[in-house]
Amino acid sequence: MIQAHSKSRQQAEIAFMKVQTQFFSKNNAMEEVESVAQARDAKTLRLREERLAKELADRLSATRNLIAKRANAR
Repeated sequence: MIQAHSKSRQQAEIAFMKVQTQFFSKNNAMEEVESVAQARDAKTLRLREERLAKELADRLSATRNLIAKRANAR
């Protein structure tokens, strides 16, 4: 036996669906923002590591060159 819902119940369900849709849309937007932030943080970390590695290599190269100059000067 199928019961028809009252008009007020139908309106309440429609209002609830609208609120629920807004809630899920907001959650999806927040997930997207968090995803972008995580990608940005990962890229920043990768670039920082590359920069530090390059700076270390440059310092080692400069030290080697200085040692070589001093050895040649003697």
